[in-house]
Amino acid sequence: MERRVGLTPEVVKRLAAGGHAIVVESGAGLDAGYADTDFEEAGATICEPGSGWSGDLVVTIDRPSTDVTVSGAVLGLLRPFDEPEAMRDLAGRGLMTFAFEAVPRTTRAQVVDALSSQATVAGYQAVLEAAAHCDRLFPMLTTAAGTIRPSKVLILGAGVAGLQAIATARRLGAIVSAFDVRAAAADQVRSLGATFVEVGSEPQDAAAAGGYAREVADDAQAKILEGLAPHVAASDAIVSTAAIPGRPAPMLIDRSMVERMRPGAVIVDLAASTGGNCELTEPGETISHGGVSIVGATDLVSRVARDASAMYARNAAAFIELVTGEDGEFVPNWDDDIVAESCITRDGEVVHPRIKESQP
Repeated sequence: MERRVGLTPEVVKRLAAGGHAIVVESGAGLDAGYADTDFEEAGATICEPGSGWSGDLVVTIDRPSTDVTVSGAVLGLLRPFDEPEAMRDLAGRGLMTFAFEAVPRTTRAQVVDALSSQATVAGYQAVLEAAAHCDRLFPMLTTAAGTIRPSKVLILGAGVAGLQAIATARRLGAIVSAFDVRAAAADQVRSLGATFVEVGSEPQDAAAAGGYAREVADDAQAKILEGLAPHVAASDAIVSTAAIPGRPAPMLIDRSMVERMRPGAVIVDLAASTGGNCELTEPGETISHGGVSIVGATDLVSRVARDASAMYARNAAAFIELVTGEDGEFVPNWDDDIVAESCITRDGEVVHPRIKESQP
C-alpha cells in the first residue's frame, strides 16, 4: 500500500506563495499524517478523490492508472526503464510525462533527484528491518551478564541506499562491511567507517553509465559470487541494494550461500521489486530458508511516509519551479537539460532516447 503523498503542506505553502494554484485530493495525505485542513491552511483547494488529475501539472507517486482521465502533464516515479511498455501506453493516451528516474545525475539536478531522496529512506529503513528480524543485537554491550559482541552486517551495493544503510548500521553499533562493483565505491564505503570487500573482480568505471553499475560478464559474475561467499556466510545481517536501471537486479546471493549462513541471520533485499539480489527472494514476502529470514518487502519507504513525503515534495517543488514561469504558468524550458532528459512522453510519442531504442 502506498502511503506517501506527492506534495506536503509545507511545500504547498511555498508554491502558493509563488503564484501556483494547488489542488489536493481529499484524504491524499492522511496516511502520511496530513489532514485536509493542513493543506487548506497552507493554501490548497481540496477536491474529491479521483478528480485531481486535471491540473496543468499533476504530481503523483506512481504513474496514473488506466481508469483515470488526465488532462495535464504528469510528474512522478513512473518506472520508465523497468517498464518501457507502460510508457508507450502513456504516450498513446497523449500524456506529457516527466519521470524522476530519468533526472540526470548532475550536481545541479540533485535538488530534484527524488530517486536518491527515496533511496536514502530505503537504506535507513532496510537496516531497521534487518535489526528487527535478526536474532542478535547490533551493538557491543558490556553488562554484568557478560559482553555481547557486535553483529556483523554486510551491505551489497554502495549507491545512495547502500551508503545510508552503512551509516545506519554503524550508528546502531554493528561491524559493517560492504561491496560494490564500481571503482569509486571503495573510498565512499571506507569514508563511513566500513570495510570494503575485495573479491578480485575488475572494478567498473561507472561514469559512462551515469553513475550506475553495469551488468557484468558471466565469468566476472562467478568471481563475484565466489569472493562474496565467505563474507555472506559470516554475516548476521545483510542488506542488498544493487540495481541496474532497466535490467533485472544482479544476483549476488545464491541458494548455496544462504544455506551457509547461520540460522537466525537475515537478508533484507531492497532489489526485490526487480527480481532480487538473492536467488530465494520473494517480492512482498518474508520467508525463512534454513532458519535464515529473507525479507523481500517492497514498501519500506512507504512505512515512513511522513518524512519520505517531505523529501519527495521538496524534489517535486524544485522541479515545478523549473517548468513554470514567474506567474505560475506551465512553460517547460526544453533547453534545460533536467527538463528535457526527464521527459518520457510528449505529443503522443515516447521521446526519451533510451526507451525509444528499446521499442520492438
